[in-house]
Amino acid sequence: MVEVGEVAHGGHCVARMPDGRVVFVRHALPGEQVELLVTEGGSDSRFLRADAVRVLRAAPGRREAPCRFSGPGGCGGCDFQHATPEAQLELKQQVLTDQLRRLAGYEGPVEMRALETQGPAGLRWRTRVEFTLGADGVPGLRRHRSHELVPVDDCLIATEAVVGAAGLGRPRGAGVTGIDVVAPAVGDAVVVELGHRGRVLGSEPVVQEQTVSPEGEPLAVHLGARGFWQAHPAAVPTYVQHVLAELDPRPGERVWDLFSGSGAFTVPLALAVGATGEVLAVEGSEPAVDACAAALEEHAPHTVADLVVGDVAETLARWEGGTDLVVLDPPRTGAGPAVVEAVAASGASRIAYVACDPAALGRDLGHARQAGLEVERVVGFDAFGTTHHLEAIATLRRARG
Repeated sequence: MVEVGEVAHGGHCVARMPDGRVVFVRHALPGEQVELLVTEGGSDSRFLRADAVRVLRAAPGRREAPCRFSGPGGCGGCDFQHATPEAQLELKQQVLTDQLRRLAGYEGPVEMRALETQGPAGLRWRTRVEFTLGADGVPGLRRHRSHELVPVDDCLIATEAVVGAAGLGRPRGAGVTGIDVVAPAVGDAVVVELGHRGRVLGSEPVVQEQTVSPEGEPLAVHLGARGFWQAHPAAVPTYVQHVLAELDPRPGERVWDLFSGSGAFTVPLALAVGATGEVLAVEGSEPAVDACAAALEEHAPHTVADLVVGDVAETLARWEGGTDLVVLDPPRTGAGPAVVEAVAASGASRIAYVACDPAALGRDLGHARQAGLEVERVVGFDAFGTTHHLEAIATLRRARG
């Protein structure tokens, strides 16, 4: 039995065993008293991992998990099924606030917003799910920190379109080791069959997703089904409109879109700066840059745009000239010191940093402050209901004086 302490980044809470060792507890909430089953670590381990298998004193934010595949021993995809939507939002705000304070020294306010879902709060939002097939060919999802599969006939965070297309509970053909199921913004859901080491079997379909114009109108972006796109259908429009409001790009301005992907931000930024403006978009994936180029040609053909396939830090190290505005949307590992320092030296008056990991954001904001940038505002978005994941957008500017 332990008393559960504060929530920590990663989907667990922190507690202490009777011998004083730290234990990271899943399926618990702060303030609860629970019985544990240790899942990792032994008598000589510095810390342990455990599941809360019995709740002796429940926190006010606890609910019965809506998914029967959740909980100890179940699918590892959802960390907060046992928390109400309101409690989940509070937990994520605490995690984001704590990471920014500890890693960046940021003491300002952090706002947290939930995105609307197609089903009950926190459910039926995920438009992209990869299932692994078991030895019997039936799709399943992995347990937490394990290669062991849990066969499933539903996934409550997946949209109905994804679940319907996946054929859950039924075996697939020989040689198929997994399936990627994508329900795009426009058109029917598609299934990409995967073979050994994730190799695509057959041809990868092209799907139509949507970003939005500065006026909020949908704009088509065509990309391979396995190309990166936000999984929540409201995410891209919400983030784009927030970034545009924060940066307020004007005709004739220069803007850098770093880690630009398939152009979710590049296209609306190009429309905002117009034919007299300039856009530099840098992305490491060539198929994503091709998708971005096609979308720019369709929606903003007159804007001067340099699209670079390559490493962002290396590209900025040799790029000549500065910019007025910057959008950073790095992968989970963050932008890194070299990129942050190049952005700080670019002359940009305002920067929007779109982050999918609060710890990486905290590290990069710490580098930004050392490089002479100020954090003006941080807003978190819960686009990943019942999981520990969150998105955050930080607005930065050059330090005054």
